[in-house]
Amino acid sequence: MKVLAVIPARYAATRFPGKPLVSLLGKPMVQHVYERCVEAACFDQTVIATDDERIAAAARAFGAEPVMTSASHPSGTDRLAEVARHKEAALYVNVQGDEPAVNPESLRALTALFHSPEVQLATLVRPLDEAERTNPNVVKVVLAENGDALYFSRHDLPFTRDEKAAPKRWAHLGLYAYRRETLLKLASLSPTALEKSEGLEQLRALGHGLAIRCAVTSHRSQAVDTPDDVRAAEAALNALRSKP
Repeated sequence: MKVLAVIPARYAATRFPGKPLVSLLGKPMVQHVYERCVEAACFDQTVIATDDERIAAAARAFGAEPVMTSASHPSGTDRLAEVARHKEAALYVNVQGDEPAVNPESLRALTALFHSPEVQLATLVRPLDEAERTNPNVVKVVLAENGDALYFSRHDLPFTRDEKAAPKRWAHLGLYAYRRETLLKLASLSPTALEKSEGLEQLRALGHGLAIRCAVTSHRSQAVDTPDDVRAAEAALNALRSKP
């Protein structure tokens, strides 16, 4: 089974234009993401999906293959689907281009879910901290007994009537893996009311009846959303490097 990692990298980010090329510890951020994918050793190939020649040139400079995609894609899934139409693989993994310290073990855990033929679409979750329960920027997820996602929300989930019976609480990590047919189907579906209300793309899959299997990881990642996040991302990279 050919497994392709795709790193979406847009230049025109609203809050941080050009952020895939921001220097972290002397390298473009997108290079760090690429190196984490290589370290994971679970992909047959890793490509950079971009709409900007500056990012493509940087990718070529550090040895990655850029794939030029449309600048009009509304989501990373749509950009990934364009790659899938031109590059054949059985499994596509969307690795966020703004999370340079993604742990390779998490990537391996995600792809390992597809050893089960019933899994068509998968993502990652981690334990939710108590302090994060009221933070709408941390997406919560409720899991079924088999590990499938029941719902994602920016609101605190689930409601707890009896604290003694409270279930484990999970936070979502925004990495996705898809079998080819599922990815192309998902990209063809219309956004749902829940997706629009929560601002969460994964609710499109649930709303149209597609199951999302979740792999549990203890690892966290530091997203770079604004220039203020650069220092924290460098600290996360240093911490990752220091682990045996």
